[in-house]
Amino acid sequence: MDPMYSAAAMLLGGLVLLTVGADWLVRGAASLAKRLNVREIVIGLTVVAFGTSMPEMVVSIFASAEGRNDIVFGNVLGSNLFNTLLILGVAGLIRPLAVQHNTTWKEIPFSILATLVLFLLVNGPLLGGPAGPELLSRSEALVLLVLFAMFLSYTWSIARQEPSAPEELEVKVFSMSWSLIFLAAGLGGLIGGGKLCVDGAVGLAKQFGLSEKFIGCTIVAAGTSLPELATSVVAAIRRRSDIAIGNVVGSNVFNILCILGVSATIRPAPYNPLFNVDFAILVAGSLLLFGAMFSGGRHRLDRWEAALLLAGYGGYTAWLLAKG
Repeated sequence: MDPMYSAAAMLLGGLVLLTVGADWLVRGAASLAKRLNVREIVIGLTVVAFGTSMPEMVVSIFASAEGRNDIVFGNVLGSNLFNTLLILGVAGLIRPLAVQHNTTWKEIPFSILATLVLFLLVNGPLLGGPAGPELLSRSEALVLLVLFAMFLSYTWSIARQEPSAPEELEVKVFSMSWSLIFLAAGLGGLIGGGKLCVDGAVGLAKQFGLSEKFIGCTIVAAGTSLPELATSVVAAIRRRSDIAIGNVVGSNVFNILCILGVSATIRPAPYNPLFNVDFAILVAGSLLLFGAMFSGGRHRLDRWEAALLLAGYGGYTAWLLAKG
């Protein structure tokens, strides 16, 4: 088979395996938790929430292990841009999204803070820190993981104060054996899909003369964000705007603090300063989302604001294409 088609098939097959694997993992783990009498809110906060971000996690871990650092950072920053600009843009066009007070004043600002902390960590020499190459070291990865633990603690406290209604989380319960089969098959799909995705992305970049940064920020990022897209679109259609926005904000925090924290713990990740533009666009998009909470319908993302987010993603994609 032609190397170009082979690489494309590997990437596409990897994305399919990642998506299906994440779904099976969530089904199996949620069913198993239910059989073990774990509370539904705990299932929602752990199994379901983390399950949608597993594709990004697995791809970044494989890329980190292979030293493909532009794919590591490109996948995370590209996914967060896809989440903030495209997913919320699409969901907000379907229906204006009402945002809860905690999301406006705590969760969105925390996601911006996480982005800025990462920017400062990887740009130490540029900002007057010790001389040396830009790098996300293991000690800096620990900072990200500590912040993630704080976010988890906050999320858990909110969940205990405002427990979800039983109908908000639908868990299909399988037999113990089928739960374990789904769990194992999902994990296998994620591992196989992650490996195929990274190898396919690297091969495709070489065939087209594109940078790994470009592939990571576009195809890989969009492909691994499909679970978040499906979740937020369905939530918007069902008038569950809290889930539509909370899914994106939570995923953004998870991507930066947990995924990069784990990836750099496995192997310190050299940082390409070209990503500073992506950082700037991500912060601008997040600030636009935060500002939208105070214009027009208070604590609401209106359709015209959603259109601005979509236009921003269109502009970002055009810029990436121009840079190649």
